[in-house]
Amino acid sequence: MASKVFKQVSRVITARRQREGGGFIVRRPLPTTGFDYADPFLMLDHMGPANYGPGEAVGAPDHPHRGFETVTYMLSGEFEHHDSHGNHGLLKPGWVQWMTAGSGVIHSEMPSDELLKKGGRFEGFQIWVNLPAKDKMIRPRYQDVPPEDIPWFQSTDKKTNIKVIAGEVEGVTATIDTHTPIYFLDLRTSGRYELNIPEGMSAIVYNYYPADILVGQEKTKISESQMAVIKAQGQPVAFEAAESEEGSDGKKEARVLVLAGTPIGEEVARYGPFVMNTDEELYQAFADVETGRFGTIPGSTERMRKTREANELRNKAGKE
Repeated sequence: MASKVFKQVSRVITARRQREGGGFIVRRPLPTTGFDYADPFLMLDHMGPANYGPGEAVGAPDHPHRGFETVTYMLSGEFEHHDSHGNHGLLKPGWVQWMTAGSGVIHSEMPSDELLKKGGRFEGFQIWVNLPAKDKMIRPRYQDVPPEDIPWFQSTDKKTNIKVIAGEVEGVTATIDTHTPIYFLDLRTSGRYELNIPEGMSAIVYNYYPADILVGQEKTKISESQMAVIKAQGQPVAFEAAESEEGSDGKKEARVLVLAGTPIGEEVARYGPFVMNTDEELYQAFADVETGRFGTIPGSTERMRKTREANELRNKAGKE
C-alpha cells in the first residue's frame, strides 16, 4: 500500500512589485491581500536585484521604528546603517543585521559611498519580525553578523547547502539570538532534502532565484518571486530541485528562504513603521516621534539630497 502523501503547501502567493524607502523597487509577497500576517512574520521584501549606474543607488533615509525587529540579509551590494542611538554599521554581501527596534529608533539605510559612486549590483532582503508585548519596549539592539560567522549545513549527498541564519538544522546552530523561536534559512539544493520544522511553528518559503522548486510532500511547484505558506502536519517538508541543468544529467540549483517561527498569538496594531498591540500604543508612538523622543541622526539633509539626486539620474536614464 502506498504511503499517504500530505499536502503541505496551503497557499501560493506571487510577490507584487512596488517602490519603497527612497525609491528602490521591492518584490513583496507578505503582507498581501487576504494574508497580512504569518505570525510572527510581518513583512518580507525582496530588494532588487538592481544594477545601478554611478550615482543612481538609493536606500531608505531617516525613518522611525518601534515594537518589532527588522532583519536585513544582503546578497550583493552594500547598505550603510546609522541610528539615533549612535550606532553605525556597513552591511556587505552575505552579511545579516538583526535589529531589535524595541522602544524605538530613528535609523537610515543607505547605499555605501562606494556603491553610490561606482554603481553596481544590489540585492537583498528585509524581513519584519514581531515582538511579544513584554518585549516591545525593550532597549534597541543590533546584531551585525558577517558571513564567516553564519554557519552552513551540507547534506550527506552534498546536493543541499543551508545557511543557518537563525534556528538549527541537524546540529548546525545559528549564532544570532532571537526573542522567540525562529528559523531563518537560505536553502539551496540541486537534489532533494527533507527539512524538519518544529511542531507548532508557522512557516513560509520564498523562491528568490530563477529556478523552480518543488515544495512539500505533494511537490507543489514554486517559481521565482512566489511564496508558499506551509502546513507541515507533523511531517518533514520536502524541497526538490525541479529544473534540469543544461548540458548535464543533474538539476539546476534552486534557492529559497525558509522562515518559520512560533506564533506569538497576540493582538496586532500596526501602522507604517510601528507595530504594537493597541491603537493607543500606536498613537503614543507617533506622539513620541513628533516630540523628539526618538532622537535624530546628524546628516539627514545630506541623505535626502543624495536620494533626490539619485532618483533624478535614474529617471533621466529611463530606469525604475
